[in-house]
Amino acid sequence: MTDELNLSNLKPAQPRKDRKRVGRGLGSGKGRYSGRGIKGQKSRAGSHKMPAGFEGGQMPIDMRLGKLRGNTSADAMPIGPFRTYSQPVNVADLEQRFATGAEVTPETLKAAGLIRKLSVDVKVLGRGELQTTLSVVAHGFSKSAVEKIEAAGGSVTWLRGEPVEKKPKRKKKHKASAPAAEEPEGTEAAEDEAAEPAAETDEEPSE
Repeated sequence: MTDELNLSNLKPAQPRKDRKRVGRGLGSGKGRYSGRGIKGQKSRAGSHKMPAGFEGGQMPIDMRLGKLRGNTSADAMPIGPFRTYSQPVNVADLEQRFATGAEVTPETLKAAGLIRKLSVDVKVLGRGELQTTLSVVAHGFSKSAVEKIEAAGGSVTWLRGEPVEKKPKRKKKHKASAPAAEEPEGTEAAEDEAAEPAAETDEEPSE
């Protein structure tokens, strides 16, 4: 029969592991520099809180290296951090998988094995030839795809609304400088009259 549980026979479920007590004198084995070496950044308090990639205050390598523009750039849309995807489907694929008069939607495209997910937008591209009359419903269309679908007698439906074409910006014309204000009539005659007496005074008086 086991003894009753009391304070005299109480034991932890797992053996206790003593913590490392540093800075308790040279005799403890972890005194003086307490296992941190002599001076330097790693001997200071808080040195273990440096962020990943910290290089002691010098310029980190990720900032020293040149930055590649394009697909890896943070502001490269639609391939940056807020990138958007679309599943491409060509009109040649529609010609092979659908019969005349069929309605092509993202659901029917997935059933036909042309796309994988319904959660990703579908864009119809104009690669190949299309002779079948289809009513195509998708999130986006290329200009050539719209032309080929409508030329075959089909119709196009935009799920997110047809995009509005942006008009090219016109260059602002510089305004011509205003012509100099014309002097009112009579000012020239007045100036001539004012100049005549001055001319008389310049002459020496005749004896």
